[in-house]
Amino acid sequence: MTARVDLPVRGVAAPGLLARAGVVSALGLALLVPGSAGDASAASASGTTSAVTAAASGSGKTALRVAASKKGAPYAWGAEGPHRFDCSGLTQYAFKRAGKRLPRTADSQYRHVRHIKASSRKRGDLVFFHSGRYVYHVGIYAGKGRMWHAPKPGASVRKERIWTKRVWYGRA
Repeated sequence: MTARVDLPVRGVAAPGLLARAGVVSALGLALLVPGSAGDASAASASGTTSAVTAAASGSGKTALRVAASKKGAPYAWGAEGPHRFDCSGLTQYAFKRAGKRLPRTADSQYRHVRHIKASSRKRGDLVFFHSGRYVYHVGIYAGKGRMWHAPKPGASVRKERIWTKRVWYGRA
């Protein structure tokens, strides 16, 4: 991955892999960038967090609000909104409105996001349903074991209980 993200430590850019991890601590940055140890300790002492961390939590919450605003929109295979959706079309639409780009299909969205443990999930994270290694459905975690999703033909966007523990989670 070649993407770069600017961090608030004197304009130093970190490789996209660190940015995808969601956090780059001041100490970790100091180890990677020679001569930045003084700046890193100052950033740590002042409580500065990386722009990546702040954006991840904010965009997920915004995407969750966007998805909830689409309650009742009918399911249509391949639909990307704004009036009809399939599962990955809803997540792609919601995150785009939140300022994040996601690929089109549930499987490619899973491969694009940072994978997280179920114990680390937060509202606004993505919920991926899978069979073996293939991801076939996606929704947006709403908290308390529930998610917003576009379930299937004949149904509409709704908040529903996650019906299995065999799901994976990701953070955009």
